[in-house]
Amino acid sequence: MNRNLEGQRVVIVGGNSGMGLALCAQLLTMRCEVSIVGRSREKLEAARKRLREFGEPRLHQADVTREEEVRRLFDEAGTVDHLVCTAADIRGSYELLPRLELDALDRAIRSKVVAPILLAKHGAPRMPAHGSITLTSGIAAYRPRPKGVAVAAINAALEGAVRAMAVELAPLRINAVSPGWVRTPIWDDVAGADSERLLASMAERLPVGRVGTADDIADAIVFLLGNGYITGTVLHVEGGHRLV
Repeated sequence: MNRNLEGQRVVIVGGNSGMGLALCAQLLTMRCEVSIVGRSREKLEAARKRLREFGEPRLHQADVTREEEVRRLFDEAGTVDHLVCTAADIRGSYELLPRLELDALDRAIRSKVVAPILLAKHGAPRMPAHGSITLTSGIAAYRPRPKGVAVAAINAALEGAVRAMAVELAPLRINAVSPGWVRTPIWDDVAGADSERLLASMAERLPVGRVGTADDIADAIVFLLGNGYITGTVLHVEGGHRLV
């Protein structure tokens, strides 16, 4: 059943940009109570200004790779119906193995594996039985490219954690969205000046004839939040990329 989400409390880690920001806009339009979590107060305030036409989110400044800050986040947020994490720090992790720095690998693992586990550890006790946790994987786990060893491994690890948490934390629902190539600011970190060329090249290959948008991913997350019969699942939103 796809529930009406109006009035439900949703915490979005990474809601100050890209897919998370698009999700905030959709949920505010649906009259959810939305909280945005990010490390930078400046970016949080900028997101609030951009979202003003849709509603007024609450802001929480926290580094969710640090357990004490995750604990404080949920002390401040109180009871939560749904928790979403779209945040990722993969700077420097798209490298050929000879050039892959341990610091970049560690930072990516902490942002995409450690942080979601910490969020579930401290968030789940604050959530009602109908609640859900939705995380973000990615196409790299299925169609890795050169320089993609770190991100492929990290996304695969996250998906394993989703299945395990769905069993351990039941009846809470734990799922992941796995985006394909999506036009978001993260591409500036991944490809720099080459980003537009790479995105256009991928658009030509995909069965749908385009790369994704932040709203495409937000739509999928909203679906997972509202459907009470989906758990332990990875929902692929990638334009048919796994087929080509």
